[in-house]
Amino acid sequence: MSVTPSQVKELREKTGAGVSDCKKALEESNGDFEKAIEILRKKGAAVAAKRAERSANEGLILTKVYNNGKSAAILEVNCETDFVANSDDFKSFSNLALDALIEHKPADVVALLQLTHDGKNLADELNALIGKIGEKIQITRFSLEEVENGLIIDYIHQGSKLGVLVIAENVPSEKVSDLSPILKDIAMQIAAMRPITIYREEVDKSIIEKEIDIYKDQARESGKPEQVLEKIALGKLNKFYEENCLFEQIFVKDNSKKVGNLIEEFNKNNNTQIKLSRFKRYHLSDEKK
Repeated sequence: MSVTPSQVKELREKTGAGVSDCKKALEESNGDFEKAIEILRKKGAAVAAKRAERSANEGLILTKVYNNGKSAAILEVNCETDFVANSDDFKSFSNLALDALIEHKPADVVALLQLTHDGKNLADELNALIGKIGEKIQITRFSLEEVENGLIIDYIHQGSKLGVLVIAENVPSEKVSDLSPILKDIAMQIAAMRPITIYREEVDKSIIEKEIDIYKDQARESGKPEQVLEKIALGKLNKFYEENCLFEQIFVKDNSKKVGNLIEEFNKNNNTQIKLSRFKRYHLSDEKK
């Protein structure tokens, strides 16, 4: 059948798909708008399949703290180019995914994509977006955090390519406003200095053993006798902890202090027992875990 420009325009306004795609879908559906929309969605799924092997290293990190600072979410959505990451359509889908995540608390990304939120099925919305834009787009990972007697603070670095959640426990309600700026500084520290744990006791033993072996080999290569290799390695291990464990890192805003001093001083001055519990740090270039 013959398709009029006004029909193409109407379908394009409803779906956001390209002019030629809308025209072909209307022709294939004999002017049936619902069938045409279904055809465009299937096209989106087909484009997604073709793009599956491509790399998607751009995108956005989104965070949201709610429930009076006792709940939080962090989400990574990826695409192929920074141009798409900055588009309204991509941002709209990412925020829909974040809202669905918080509302429904799915177990994993697969379950998240199966959700329908605000009348929109995430998998359908994703395929439609891929069909419209023509890039690989994917929800890569997320984390939902809860703390019963504590406080969660988030930080998004400029450009939304790096995000952090930091969780503290044993926070009295009357101390939340005083502690919040300190935790914000610590979240920025995590973003900048990329610690692997909060405390040295949390570092995986296999990492420690590997570091010790490297330090011993270095000392051995420099001609140090075998009987002092262990002592040298342990000394260098302390430096490793200072660089990689948040509590022992030099505070970037005041190099006369360590991060742990911020919490220790707050506890001393406020007669509290606040403890840093855990953190999440998402960066677009990170290896996905």
